[in-house]
Amino acid sequence: MSSKTAHILQRLCLYVLLLAGAVVFILPFVWMLSTSLKPLNETMTVPPRWLPSHIQWDNYPRAIEEMKMFWRYTGNTVYLCTMTVIGTVLSSALAAYGFSRIEWRGRDKVFVLVLATMMIPFPVVMVPLYTLFRELGWIGSFKPLWVPSFMAGAFNVFLLRQFFLTLPKELSEAAKIDGASEWQIFCQVILPLAKPALIVVALFQFMATWNDFLGPLIYLTDQSDFTLALGLQAYQSREGGTDWHYLMAASTLVVIPVVVLFFFTQRYFVEGIATTGGKG
Repeated sequence: MSSKTAHILQRLCLYVLLLAGAVVFILPFVWMLSTSLKPLNETMTVPPRWLPSHIQWDNYPRAIEEMKMFWRYTGNTVYLCTMTVIGTVLSSALAAYGFSRIEWRGRDKVFVLVLATMMIPFPVVMVPLYTLFRELGWIGSFKPLWVPSFMAGAFNVFLLRQFFLTLPKELSEAAKIDGASEWQIFCQVILPLAKPALIVVALFQFMATWNDFLGPLIYLTDQSDFTLALGLQAYQSREGGTDWHYLMAASTLVVIPVVVLFFFTQRYFVEGIATTGGKG
């Protein structure tokens, strides 16, 4: 077997594996989409039907009507996503700039401590955080869900720091010679060049907040303040059983914005991920 044939076979095997993985990951979405278009009596048939006997597009408006406060949940979720994205991008960029572009004593040791916080699971700090927010009188409001995002997360700081390290230091030095302050260098030199990495951080945070269930479950008490994740759970657990075709229709509506956002930002996503690795 020639080396060219072996190379072709290797690439073919790789493509087959990638295709198989893609099919495994896309099957739940296809099933959700299919179920959202079925009549109720076809949602639990054995063996399962992948295609509905007739498509019921009215499942979508009926699902919104059945959830009653669907648009209120959507507004709450969009509000939280907006606040957390703003807070995460600003705070993480500032912290990453300090860890990558400014020399100060003990910088690397402090950065190691910051990275160490990634190993602390949320259940460990859940009770102390709840106690703190209760003392502040924030329970039952959105504040516990968006204020912490302005404190910078370790993963996002690491991601942006790695990107900032790839930028030539000569840019900052030239700006300093021209009389620019650190703040001006950060805003006018570094941030414009870091657009791909900032978009990656924003996308990660948006998806995390959009899909977050545990946080709203812990801190929100009024149903009118629920997010989409909580609203779907409340609809599923209501008395009288679950209308699965309506639940899948509502779930599809919740998933679609994230999918559309990813397709619009995938170029920046790939570019940002590809350029955040090189230096340590």
